Amino acid sequence: MGHMLFGSIAMVLFWGALILVIVLLVRWLGEGRSPFGGPRRKSAIDILEERFARGEIDQEEFEERRRLLSE
Repeated sequence: MGHMLFGSIAMVLFWGALILVIVLLVRWLGEGRSPFGGPRRKSAIDILEERFARGEIDQEEFEERRRLLSE
């Protein structure tokens, strides 16, 4: 009887671990999020490109700042 209890506990632990791995993998692959936190941080270049796309900065300022960031 004792070996049946161990088998049941092992099965629950196995399935729990498998489900956890699947959930973390789906979170990691989906929507640009890291598995243990919020959204991934954007790079400075990403933010600069977004500001340029929204029209907050002109092309000259964009190119100057991009040059500074790539140094």
